[in-house]
Amino acid sequence: MHQPQHEVRAVHTASTVTVYQAYAPEIGLPAASEGRFPAAWKRDRMTWIKPSFLWMMYRCGWAAKEGQETVLAVEISREGFEWALRNACLSGYQPGVHPDRATWQRELKRSPTRVQWDPERDLRLRPLPYRSLQLGLSGEAARRYADEWTVGIRDVTPLAHEIHGFVRAGDLDSARNLLPEEQPYPAAEGLLSNLRP
Repeated sequence: MHQPQHEVRAVHTASTVTVYQAYAPEIGLPAASEGRFPAAWKRDRMTWIKPSFLWMMYRCGWAAKEGQETVLAVEISREGFEWALRNACLSGYQPGVHPDRATWQRELKRSPTRVQWDPERDLRLRPLPYRSLQLGLSGEAARRYADEWTVGIRDVTPLAHEIHGFVRAGDLDSARNLLPEEQPYPAAEGLLSNLRP
């Protein structure tokens, strides 16, 4: 099946979108048990959220990388997700999108959100020929994410380990059956017009 090169795919409902992050247990476990980010979570730093479960697995090495042992599924409001896209700038200069490098640099400085498109991954974490969205949140966007947009937080580390176990055993069908069902995000088309390289 043909996949568009730059498309937002995510688990979503009528009111929420699920994104993934990985943290050390001292941040991840309290966040999951309380359903919100603890005070120790730094609201003044850039934080990257990923709607793709497999891209998150690639980034955190199936929850084995140091400081990324706890994988969180963070359910956020669609309103917040779309605000992030509306206020975003591409993380890199793109001649077809920006009139010149200086314009892009000005946009980047004033945008609280950055968009990056990275190769989507398969179950063996190999790159696929189409891209997956990453959203970098800073300043106002990071604070809104932690304190306003977050609806719920689940620890999906056991799921990551279970899927990885099937992959290691060569049982890709069982692994695939456990993957979160990510679908194209319907409202994203107009929001992405300036965010595709």
